[in-house]
Amino acid sequence: MLSHMVYFTLKDASEEACQKLVAAGQTYLKPHDGIQFFAIGRLASEFERPVNDRSFHVALHVVFDTKDSHDVYQVSDKHLAFIEQGKNNWDQVRVFDAYVD
Repeated sequence: MLSHMVYFTLKDASEEACQKLVAAGQTYLKPHDGIQFFAIGRLASEFERPVNDRSFHVALHVVFDTKDSHDVYQVSDKHLAFIEQGKNNWDQVRVFDAYVD
């Protein structure tokens, strides 16, 4: 399986802007073939240990059954619409892809 983790740092990190990104993820990203696990949500602000990376506002976690499913997702119309809709408010986007069991 391929785990695709994306961390968004927003220019406008208001509650409304974060909720808009989360809702867009649910609408545009969740309904793709090959997804084994999908979650998107806000930073858990109560975790303030020295090892916690708190330099993001919204996290997206998607686990695909195969790399091929991930590759189809990357160029899908819904994924591209998600990017187009939200990119103006993204200050930084960090992507971490890993093969997992």
